[in-house]
Amino acid sequence: MLVKDCMTTKVEWINPDLTVREAARRMKENEVGCLPVGEHDRLVGMITDRDIVCRAVAEGTDPAKAKARDVMSKGITWCFDDQNIEEAIHLMDEKHIHHLPVLSRQKRMVGILSLSDLAQRNTQGLSGEFFHALSRDSTKHATAAGKGAH
Repeated sequence: MLVKDCMTTKVEWINPDLTVREAARRMKENEVGCLPVGEHDRLVGMITDRDIVCRAVAEGTDPAKAKARDVMSKGITWCFDDQNIEEAIHLMDEKHIHHLPVLSRQKRMVGILSLSDLAQRNTQGLSGEFFHALSRDSTKHATAAGKGAH
């Protein structure tokens, strides 16, 4: 099974100069816990609800003034849409992340893969890594920081 068979294709990304407050509003509207951050048609980061809480709210930063770039996770881990799903699951487990941006071979964002995508699709035959990743304490592994898959 390939990543494109499991990923969510409806993905909104935001500009790094969007305010943290507006990023939070978009998360609420879209019922998501993270948003990819793009600049000049390239993925430059990921902002999660945890980033907002830990890097903005907890530090007393004004979410109406702070920008997404100020609190986003940089150095994003990603995968290709035509990669084997087992590879993506291994990457998510290795990097301790719940959301993995998915790129085409032309390095354009085409989707996002989350643990919930995998669980909802009840992907059979997956390794124990998937179940290990699902059972992790989400408070320790909520950001998307890391290095690219390739």
